[in-house]
Amino acid sequence: MLKESADADVRRTLSRVADAWGEGDPEGYAALFTEDADYTAFDGTRMPGRRAIADGHRALFAGIMRGSRMTMREPRIRFVTPDVAVVSALGGIIMRWQRGRTESSAKRLSAVTFVLVRQGDRWPVTAFQNTRYRPWSRSLMGRLMTRTAGTRGG
Repeated sequence: MLKESADADVRRTLSRVADAWGEGDPEGYAALFTEDADYTAFDGTRMPGRRAIADGHRALFAGIMRGSRMTMREPRIRFVTPDVAVVSALGGIIMRWQRGRTESSAKRLSAVTFVLVRQGDRWPVTAFQNTRYRPWSRSLMGRLMTRTAGTRGG
């Protein structure tokens, strides 16, 4: 029962993260992270702490990411302790000009990892890592290498 409640709380935080992104609210977005959170964007940019997260998203939400939406596919939630949850998922951003989409395009798809910690009745994010999803096996080189390896064994 306790784990089910914690699972629901973690999912609520993830939903709020996506909502704050969609609202283009850098302060509201950052407020869902711990004061000392570690945030790593898809390009390797690091934003240490809530203030840096808000500052780092202010220009994005006012510029290229204005009106965009965050999506997340089937997050896997694992409780490493009763007060720490690790979430991994495929997620992405749907740009404002992609209004009809319900999933992000392949070029905006990322493997994301969140670490959330229980603080009273809240589950803020204390670490976030976003890595573009580019499976090697789907790359041109990966397909060529797989095809070449398959012909050698036969």
